[in-house]
Amino acid sequence: MASVSSKELYEFKKTLKELANKRGRGTELVSVYIPPTKQLSDVGKHMRDEMGQSANIKSKQTRKNVQSAIAVILESIKLYRQPPENGLVLFVGMIPKGGPGTEKMEKYILEPPEPVQTYWYKCNNEFFVEPLEYMIEEHDVYGVAVIDRNEATYGTLKGKRENILGHLTSGVPGKHKAGGQSQRRFDRVIEDLAHQFLKRIGDHMNEAYLPLKDDLKGIILGGPGFTKKDFYDGDYLQYELKDKVISIVDTSYTGEEGIREVITKSADDLENLDVMHEKKLVQRFIKELIKTKGLASYGEDEVRRNLTMGAVDVLLLSEDLGSMRKKFTCSGCGNEEFITVKSQAEADNLHKKCPNCGENLKESGSVDLDDEFVELAEEMNTDVEFISTETEEGMQIFRAFGGIAAILRYYVDY
Repeated sequence: MASVSSKELYEFKKTLKELANKRGRGTELVSVYIPPTKQLSDVGKHMRDEMGQSANIKSKQTRKNVQSAIAVILESIKLYRQPPENGLVLFVGMIPKGGPGTEKMEKYILEPPEPVQTYWYKCNNEFFVEPLEYMIEEHDVYGVAVIDRNEATYGTLKGKRENILGHLTSGVPGKHKAGGQSQRRFDRVIEDLAHQFLKRIGDHMNEAYLPLKDDLKGIILGGPGFTKKDFYDGDYLQYELKDKVISIVDTSYTGEEGIREVITKSADDLENLDVMHEKKLVQRFIKELIKTKGLASYGEDEVRRNLTMGAVDVLLLSEDLGSMRKKFTCSGCGNEEFITVKSQAEADNLHKKCPNCGENLKESGSVDLDDEFVELAEEMNTDVEFISTETEEGMQIFRAFGGIAAILRYYVDY
């Protein structure tokens, strides 16, 4: 995907999620994808043709709404001499806000993160967002395996998601001292069992990775001891997969913990992956947090306070934050209070009274909590990084620190 910031990608994902949840009463939501090489005059001609075709729609209301949407698209493309570098995507339609008659025309014009490849015109009861969703997916995949004489675990790393595909155990016995010919015979049995185990690992990895080989950017092998090197040197991996092995690293652990250790130790090989960028940021935050006077801050109130005084260098927000900042106003004395809630239902059930005059407080404003923090960060020239919950580090930010953390410019003593 084209290089975009964490904030831009998060906002794009957020918009797509909103669009995916919108529904029309009939097949009246129009989606248009315009490649960068497409002549807008040709698009305009096609829209006028569709306007004519829409006269055949039986439902009077649907016909009217489709024609209104096409008219909005025709007006919108007049603002461009040619499509932007990556093309243009338009979503237009009447979205109901409640019962019949509450529909409002909504228009979204997006410049996608990657070039639009195909011209599309779609008219349905939902917007056609699949091509944009595909653009923001991470397509490069890494194979990751940790191997020793007793067990092997293999999986994939795609974007920020670690996926364990399989775990095998060997049953190979340890060395023992029998002496003489019995010892040599026993050693041969052990070596044959070890060979059979490596062959079984190779068969499982070949089965898992060969279907992915076109997207497989590399394979990283890890584990304690020499077994991983024996596996690589032998003919256990299919040759196309063996050619994709980019690193062999020593680890202290096996199993899932070993997989995570391999990923951490392969930071240089995985440098371009979003997951490594996130891991480094969270690890930097944790290192500061455990210092006596570390440059770390967490929690909604504390981070907001540090943001407003310009003390935050990097703001870390969980992608799953999901809370809203509500403003409540007293109709009696005009007093304002701000409260963070997880849902609109929670806000509706608050029934708060003004601490000054006792009148009921009424909701008078609302903003997504992440949007509020981003706006504060922009005012203070603070970098914003959105942290996914698809990694162990991301879940740590979300669960242990409430999804809001910060790396500070200087130590703040309260």
